[in-house]
Amino acid sequence: MFNDPSSPAQFLATRRSAKPRDLVAPGPDDAALRAILTTAARVPDHGKLAPWRFVIVGADRRDAFAALLADAYRADKPDAGRLEMEAIAQFAHQAPTLIVVLSAPREDSHIPLWEQELSAGAACHSLVAAATATGFGAGWLTGWAAYSNRVRDAFGAAPQRIAGFVFIGTPSKPLEERPRPDLDAVATHWSGTA
Repeated sequence: MFNDPSSPAQFLATRRSAKPRDLVAPGPDDAALRAILTTAARVPDHGKLAPWRFVIVGADRRDAFAALLADAYRADKPDAGRLEMEAIAQFAHQAPTLIVVLSAPREDSHIPLWEQELSAGAACHSLVAAATATGFGAGWLTGWAAYSNRVRDAFGAAPQRIAGFVFIGTPSKPLEERPRPDLDAVATHWSGTA
């Protein structure tokens, strides 16, 4: 059905996330990143609220980001070992480009919070897809840092939440396919009963 390798449908049918630890320079320059973010912002958004934000953590701020993560992790786990702390530093420094995506719901809106959160998730996916379509690799990660209030507070304040960390760069090796769900297990026809 999707025989044209350059078609949007074929792109979506074969899209893969990259492992952020395998992404190297170059990443997108300022103009390419702006185009990627502009594309990522074109997501379903009931009420036109833009209930999400993109925060770019520049290369010059990665050490500060690593220190923030280390401080937050130690506050939660004071007995953290050397290997855990090395993993925190590696997380902060992987891939040349990092975008922190925040779910930023508008509580004064009549639009349900759940719909606003779904829009933030769509923004994360569109960010990964836009970066990939531009020729880069991209990976969307969460992990403990996405749920840390200390980390969140460095980027925004409640009710905002970190929807994910999107890393962008050039894949250093071919992207691996992963098992995909059996369509018959996740797509059914409604029978009219529960």
